[in-house]
This record gives sequence, structure tokens and C-alpha cells, in this order.
Amino acid sequence: MKVVICGAGQVGYGIAKHLSSEQNDVTVIDSSPRLVAAIRDTLDVRGYVGHGAHPDILARAGAKEADMIIAVTLYDEVNMVACQVAHSIFNVPTKVARVRAQSYLEKHYADLFSREHLPIDVIISPEVEVGEMVLSRMAMPGAEDTVRFADGEVLMIAIDCEEECPVVDTPLRQLTELFPDLKAVVVGIRRDGQLYVPHAEDHLQAGDLAYVVVAREQVWRTLSIFGHDEDQANKVVIAGGGNIGRYVALAIEERRKRTRAKVIEFDRDRAIKIANDFEDTIVLQGSALDQDILKEADIRETDTMIALTNNDQVNILSCAMAKRLGCARTMALLNDSHYSDLVHDLGIDSNVNPRSVTISKILQHVRRGRIRGVHAVEDGAAEGIEAEALETSPLVGRPLRSVEFPDGVRVGAIFRRNAVLMPDGDTTIQAGDRVILFALADRVKQVELLFRVSFEFF
Repeated sequence: MKVVICGAGQVGYGIAKHLSSEQNDVTVIDSSPRLVAAIRDTLDVRGYVGHGAHPDILARAGAKEADMIIAVTLYDEVNMVACQVAHSIFNVPTKVARVRAQSYLEKHYADLFSREHLPIDVIISPEVEVGEMVLSRMAMPGAEDTVRFADGEVLMIAIDCEEECPVVDTPLRQLTELFPDLKAVVVGIRRDGQLYVPHAEDHLQAGDLAYVVVAREQVWRTLSIFGHDEDQANKVVIAGGGNIGRYVALAIEERRKRTRAKVIEFDRDRAIKIANDFEDTIVLQGSALDQDILKEADIRETDTMIALTNNDQVNILSCAMAKRLGCARTMALLNDSHYSDLVHDLGIDSNVNPRSVTISKILQHVRRGRIRGVHAVEDGAAEGIEAEALETSPLVGRPLRSVEFPDGVRVGAIFRRNAVLMPDGDTTIQAGDRVILFALADRVKQVELLFRVSFEFF
């Protein structure tokens, strides 16, 4: 696939790294010579210095032959115009744009991004995507990562296996025998920094992070079996009143009537502005690194502290300080994935990486075959995938034990006619099934082939 990326910042770089590692033909455009030089020096991509919405620059970047344009510059208007130019002049089939201003995304303006007006196929709103991820994590304390598949009926959750975890040292095959009616499958394990797909005879160890595919109605039971019985948060402190912090606080007011939130915002003008947007949320003006401010927010009585400032270091330190002052759980927004291991060592319970969330959204439209959902984990080391089986798929009509899945791939669940099925060797996939899998990065292409659309289908 030939892809043109407008924007070589953190998000653009992350997308280029992921796509180029899969042997896609990637070209990056940015107005910063420094960023273009850095991306050319470190990745197997082409780079051009220039304005991503200018036709001559897009032409030099090969937009005429491109299958997709991904516009993720810092400016919404540049991203939108780049997609318009790519459509009108170069007829690029798929156009993806990052749009941050919520005004563009209001429901009564939904027709704006139609083919007749601004022809953008996929809108990525980091504030909404990250905000929803934060809310999902907050709703399931005990899970370090969560993602929904099959219209929300199947989830993939990451669970930390602590020393007192009841299922440590138990072969995975035996878990099925111990809990025969449990609709949950361990599909991936991170151990000592390495991620792998386990076999039935493998067992969990203390310190592992287990990726589990589970039916929605059994999430809480699964967390309990793994030793996590944490209650949902009723008292929340949000550090950072920017777009994401405001979105999360408003969503808490609208969706969780029993939860009370407090927002700490450093900028006085911003604090005054967002305070007028809330009904029940208290806004405190000050630094989340100020112990007096944290104490004023009753951090000792707080169930969850969520640090959502635009500074990773502030997020890490404020969470560590909140934990030391008695906060039960903490969550940090991290733009730099290199901090992930550090936050775990500091006792921070979970973190959200905006770049990973954005890449997952884009991968859904890059993947070939009938791929309905994608979630990248461990900075792209593996993916949770929801794929639809068509009549021509080599999977259909065969029991799973006869399908030669490559090592590094495991089926976690099957969604059939609004019912969640847990797979075993005798399970036969039918046309129309939505299959939820976990695949290591170097096995994703083989998964795509299993769900490819053959010419016979047409």
C-alpha cells in the first residue's frame, strides 16, 4: 500500500514507523526540515519539506499513485484542505484527517465531511478517542488496558498478575476445567518485557501482564478470578483541564451520576473558562505538583487520580505524589511510550498513550480483508483484531483444530448472531462470524490473508 502522511510530529512519526515496518510504501510531508530529516534518518520512508495541503508538494510526494492520505499536522484546517486537494486533484481513494476542534464534530454539522463537501473518509479526534479510552479504563479498575469489539459485546483487557493472583502457576488449559462456564481466553502474555502468545500448557507467573478476551457480561467475574476486586471510582481528581480533561469531566457528569470529579488546572484563565462548563464538577486553580492543592482536592479520599496535562513528567510525578498521599488508584496520560515501564515501577496503575490510540484507529482502515476493528498494544508489538469471515475465507466450514494458524496468533472469541462463543478445537467458523484474535505484529499479514476477499466473492 502506498501512503502519504502529512505531519511528522509524534503521531505522524508513530504512524510512519508502524506502516513502514510492514513494508508499506510511505512518504511523509512536513514544513519542518528538522522533523523531515529525523524521520528520513531513522525510518525507511521518503520525506519532503513543504506544506502538506499544497498540490505541488503532494504531487512530489506521489499523491497521484497513493492509496491513502493521512493528514495529522497540528492544524485542523491544513488536514482538511490536504484531504480535499488529495480528493479533487489526485483522486486518492482513502482520506484520513485529524480534527481536534470539537466545533467541527458537532452532530448537526455531520454533513460537513461528506463526499460533496469535505471528502474525508475517517475523522480522528484525539480528545474524543483518548477521553473514551480513559473513561473505559476508569470503569474497569484492575484492567491496565481495555478495548471493545463486536459492538461492545466482547472486550480485550490487560490484567496485571500480582503475587496474590489466584491463577498464578495454573496451566491455562486447567483454567477451562476450573471455570467451564467462563467466557474468557488468555490470548497474550507480557513477561520480563517480552510479549508472546501462550499455548494451553503455559501458565501465568507473578509479574505477568495477561491479555484476556472476555464476554462483556463476565468482565467483573474475570477480574475477580485474577485477584482484582476493585470498586468503581466514586471520587475522581483530574489533573489538567485541557480538551481531554474537560471532555472526561463532562462525560463523568453526564454518564456517572454517583461519581464526583474535581479538576486541577494550572492556567487561571482556562480554569475560570472551564468552570462555567460544569454543573457539579469543582475546578481548582493551581499545580498538580503542589501538595497543598492535592490535599485541597481531598486526594487522600480520592478513588482515582487521572493526570491528563500535556506534560508527561507532570503526569508521572503528580500521580506518584497522589499515590504517596493516599490516593487509591492513578492513571497517567503519556505521549512518550518509553515511560511505560517507569510508571509501572513507580506504582502508577495504568497509562494511556494518545499515539497508540490514534494508530489503532488508522490501522482499521489500512488492514486488508474484512477487518472491522484493530487495537495496537505494547507500542505496536501486537494487535487485537476483529475480522469478519466471508464465504470465501479459508477459515469457513473448518474446525479450528484443522486451521493452520501461525505461531503468534490466537482466537479469543467468535461473535455470531449477537451471541458470544468461546472457541475450542471443534468450533467451526461460519460465514458472517466476527472473529476476535490476538496477533503479534509480524503475524498480522497472515491474519489478513485468512480474511481476504477473493474474486469469487464478486
